[in-house]
Amino acid sequence: MSDHNANIFKSMKEIKFEDTISHQCGVTMNDSVEARAIAEVMEAKPNIVVTYLPAMIRIDGQGKIEFKMSEISEALGRPMTPHIFEISTSTHYGRMVMIDEENVVLFGNMDDAMKYI
Repeated sequence: MSDHNANIFKSMKEIKFEDTISHQCGVTMNDSVEARAIAEVMEAKPNIVVTYLPAMIRIDGQGKIEFKMSEISEALGRPMTPHIFEISTSTHYGRMVMIDEENVVLFGNMDDAMKYI
């Protein structure tokens, strides 16, 4: 089974305390043209898990996830800005930092994000 079809969710009986602390980060998006373009770009990257749900798409990673607007724009066929990206993501977990107009990064560790704040 490829990573983008893997189920990242666990039942409560499978969760141990040590599983509750992680350096994961990710976004959840309503399924849309923009979300599919973002997912298409990200599923080609290492250590990223893309999960397609009936009405949503999740993108999860360990440590940090870098979203490059130029890559997403190319897949989308029109400009993607950090502001449109933020609107396209229903929610996120981790620390989201807009590095510049080209890069949005999610950090799973607050200390890593502090360098940019």
